[in-house]
Amino acid sequence: MILEMKVPSPGESIKEVEIATWLVKDGDYVEKDQAIAEVDSDKATLELPAEASGIITLKAEEGDAVAVGAVVCLIDTSAAKPSGAAPTAEAKPAAVEAPKVEAPKAAPVAEKTYATQAPSPAARKILDEKNIQPSDIVGTGKGGRITKEDAVNATVSMGTPTGGSRGSEKTKLSMLRRKVAERLVAAKNETAMLTTFNEVNMTPINMIRNEYKDAFKAKHGGLGLGYMSFFTKAVTRALALFPDVNSMIDGDYKTSYDFCDISIAVSGPKGLMVPVVRNAELLTFRGVEAEIKRLAIKSRDGQITVDDMTGGTFTITNGGVFGSMLSTPIINPPQSGILGMHNIIERPIAVNGKVEIHPMMYVALSYDHRIIDGRESVGFLVAVKEALENPLELLMNGDAKKALEL
Repeated sequence: MILEMKVPSPGESIKEVEIATWLVKDGDYVEKDQAIAEVDSDKATLELPAEASGIITLKAEEGDAVAVGAVVCLIDTSAAKPSGAAPTAEAKPAAVEAPKVEAPKAAPVAEKTYATQAPSPAARKILDEKNIQPSDIVGTGKGGRITKEDAVNATVSMGTPTGGSRGSEKTKLSMLRRKVAERLVAAKNETAMLTTFNEVNMTPINMIRNEYKDAFKAKHGGLGLGYMSFFTKAVTRALALFPDVNSMIDGDYKTSYDFCDISIAVSGPKGLMVPVVRNAELLTFRGVEAEIKRLAIKSRDGQITVDDMTGGTFTITNGGVFGSMLSTPIINPPQSGILGMHNIIERPIAVNGKVEIHPMMYVALSYDHRIIDGRESVGFLVAVKEALENPLELLMNGDAKKALEL
């Protein structure tokens, strides 16, 4: 029996996906539920599992855009598993590594172009006048031959070393990356985006973490007490104080929310993902840390779904983990605000008239000025700062043990 495998719908609004990588080869024997391909939508990269066991015939190439519901492969379910076939667990890495075997072949191509080029007499005369060696340029003629036009357009090297690699590679952006690029440009072009900055003294948070992180980890099954739970709690408090920051523009209307679905930017193997922590205002410190860890693991393992990233009323992004000291984060449409965290650096500051050294972090709020005024934006960021610099009173109601469920 020949089974037609069709592209399942990753989400209600998605009509097309792109074959990112085939994890098997044409003619391979596949097991039911074995991952046979990775497909990109404009929101996530998903694995495509085999619907049955049998011999597979591929009907689409890597990079092809295929409609949801289209046939991408056939599986002959009546075919017997070949004797001596490698275990399924070993087959997948072999297929993934296959392109690496052919990659070194790209280098000789560039060398061949230089080796076979031979300037025409007219081109030779021009190159001699310019004192340029034929080996310093690439011919565009047949077989790499240097044409007169190549010689005319050639320029004298201004100290550029010769003999080194001058190759380049052109690869197609994934559908996800193309969609991200499109949204970023739209955010810059279609919003009145401004950024306001402040700084936070991280000493109070560090004192709480140093005192309770071991007990927190032991009590909650190895869960770490990180900075994100403090920032998430500080943001949900500030959003309640300044609801315009938790609003979106819809044509001539403003939509405001009485809940806080916080998008958390995390780095995954396919690039930046922004899963959503739902109703973050109702979560405890343990709840926030557990949910962020769950979503981060799904992103790392390539298991993040469209539903995980749909929605969100406000975004937090932490460029500090990569060493960023200051940045202007771009709004995640259709949201109206995004908070950027940065790295923590010990700096001298004035405290009660004296110079002290404290761990300081710059924070940035990018916001859509069409819906958020200066008072709200600055007030929101100040509220975040106040909560982070006085977490015991403003985020923990004066009882750290109770707030951390210890």
